[in-house]
Amino acid sequence: MEKPREEVHIFNDIATLAGSPGYVHAIAFISHRDNIIQIKDKLKSSDMDRLFSGERLIRTELMTLIGLMVKNPLDLTPQAIDVIDSYVERTDTLMQELHDSMSYPMFASMFEAMKSGVTPANPWDGLGMREPIFYGTESAYAFQYRDLVPEKYGADDVWMLKNKGFSSDQSRTIAKTMCALMDEKGTRLLTDILTTNASPATWLPAFEFSLDEVAFHSGVGKTVVEAFFRAFLFTGNNSSFKEVGDFNEVAARPLLPTDRGTVLLFSHYAICEALYESPFFWMWDDKGYRPIAAKHRGAFTEQFAARRLVSVFGHDHVHTNVNLHRGKDIVGEVDVLVVYGDRLIILQAKSKKLTIAARKGNDNQLKADFAAAIQDSYDQGWSCANEILTGGCQLIDDNTKEINLPPSIKDIFLISIVSEHYPALAFQVKQSLTFQTNDVIRPPFVMDVFLLDTLTEMLETPLRLLSYVKMRVAVSDKLMSGHELTVLGYHLKRNLWLDDKHDLVMLEDSVAQDLDTAMMVRRDNQPGDGTPVGILTKMRGTRYENLIQDIEVRANPAILELGFHLLSMDENSCRNVHRAIEIITKQTKLDGKRHDVTLASSSPPGGITFHCNSTPTSEAIALLETYCTKRKYQQRAAKWFGVSVSPTGHVQFGVALDFQWKHSDEMEQLTAGMKSASKVHDVIPQYFQNTSRMKLGRNDPCHCGSGLKYKKCCLR
Repeated sequence: MEKPREEVHIFNDIATLAGSPGYVHAIAFISHRDNIIQIKDKLKSSDMDRLFSGERLIRTELMTLIGLMVKNPLDLTPQAIDVIDSYVERTDTLMQELHDSMSYPMFASMFEAMKSGVTPANPWDGLGMREPIFYGTESAYAFQYRDLVPEKYGADDVWMLKNKGFSSDQSRTIAKTMCALMDEKGTRLLTDILTTNASPATWLPAFEFSLDEVAFHSGVGKTVVEAFFRAFLFTGNNSSFKEVGDFNEVAARPLLPTDRGTVLLFSHYAICEALYESPFFWMWDDKGYRPIAAKHRGAFTEQFAARRLVSVFGHDHVHTNVNLHRGKDIVGEVDVLVVYGDRLIILQAKSKKLTIAARKGNDNQLKADFAAAIQDSYDQGWSCANEILTGGCQLIDDNTKEINLPPSIKDIFLISIVSEHYPALAFQVKQSLTFQTNDVIRPPFVMDVFLLDTLTEMLETPLRLLSYVKMRVAVSDKLMSGHELTVLGYHLKRNLWLDDKHDLVMLEDSVAQDLDTAMMVRRDNQPGDGTPVGILTKMRGTRYENLIQDIEVRANPAILELGFHLLSMDENSCRNVHRAIEIITKQTKLDGKRHDVTLASSSPPGGITFHCNSTPTSEAIALLETYCTKRKYQQRAAKWFGVSVSPTGHVQFGVALDFQWKHSDEMEQLTAGMKSASKVHDVIPQYFQNTSRMKLGRNDPCHCGSGLKYKKCCLR
């Protein structure tokens, strides 16, 4: 591969271009082109196509351009459209060159090793990490940064008001107002384009704000808005910004002053991220307040994680600051512990950040930062999990309440969570985290508060969330993505079940497009559908979905295990479950007798037996368990499930058999005359032939809820 120019020369060329007369108009054009989406009627996933284009400049690239531009006095001189176009074209070329140069060392070492026939060295050590860190997917949505500010800094409001002149909630309101004004001004310019059929001379007015208009539209006092402007106003010359990875002051102070008493702000993300990140550094400079600020940061991470988990599991199942007592000694502390059925979540929280030296590729600093932010919290979680499994520990939470654990624990999920933006977190975890597993403790799940926020927003029941965590950690060794939001987006579309024949699966960022759309609808008040089409929508109104809803409100281990199995199914299998329950419930309604149907799979061997009985009795429970035991043996399966439903399709009780198949002479005799399990598609036609009262016409809507005619669905 051809070696690109040296990065330092490309960077200097970009700096020279950014210092050109009126370059700010090119920045305005690029900001509109690459950050603004156009919505008609309601927000659709396709409206966001541009944001996933490889041709657009991402936030870190745009901030680099702005940071280099402000190394010179801001020049607002109007420029001819062809001059602006030439600036933009040259910018795109140089930024592509920069990307090629930054990624070259990684690819070059791999190609050299392949040519030499030797095992390539780890390409992600040190400098190799600069590219994924700089070009990694954003950690948070802009509205998450914005809306978490009062929760993150609310405890510091006394300090904020005294030293900065505004509270955390006021700062959120001002930032939200500026973003709304940016959208309104951009919309007006677009309307003018449609009216005049001509592009504007400049997009700069969409990004320019006066103190008076922000105060008027926000409803916040002018002196408070003025204090906000002071806090986030760029006032230096950015002289320390000499290469990619250096501190860029416009990231912390994104408001650029003009010579006409206004400020420029080029993106929602810039002000929202600065709002979330910068106040901590202001407080850190106050040495007297520094310990208090640090304490508040740690408390925020734990309290936020607990609050979001409570929204899913309920207060009774979520415990904070749990000490593990063994005699007089405290042998561990869990920041947040979830106990649900026979499943545990141990969450350990950190508020560490990736330092500038690490972002620039200092390998030792990268490892030190990762150890402080991720490895340490994982190690703490692992230690606590082992103490719990060893037994003999007394668990006491921060309310001095003793926590009762289940008699046996099926799974322990370890979650390490950070409160700050940690670039390329998923990528770094895959490369650097050292972890262990055993029969109960699963591989770790590392995330930031923003991912937990999104997970608990979209998967809002215990079964849904636990099922996803269970599937996600099970494929951690074969799945690669730029960000965990991509993985969640894939799951919501197709279910996160990966065939064993795949050794490695790579997901591109656009997979999360539907998720991004849904989150904007839910959290940013955009018109549209707040639930992506996929696993949460396709089975609506079916017996399968009713079964899931019944299981979701129970913490019974057997029922929970069945729920995990059901949620791991593909769409065809889900519809078969619906049809099976539909058949036996209708039969029981007709004759009042017990009816069964079994859905069996051959790879891996296993299945579910559905039993419908008018009245759940102890005899019925024993009968179902005996039947499932025989079925499991006959199928040579490691797992088998049984579930009894009422004639209305609601769960009565469940059976979960989970143990290795072993030959047994006694079981051979018991199953000798047992017929093979019928396939559901064989049972359906037979049922309708024998039940004249329930016959469907060929053109009637199919009973399975697919929306198709009977002749084009289950009749076939």
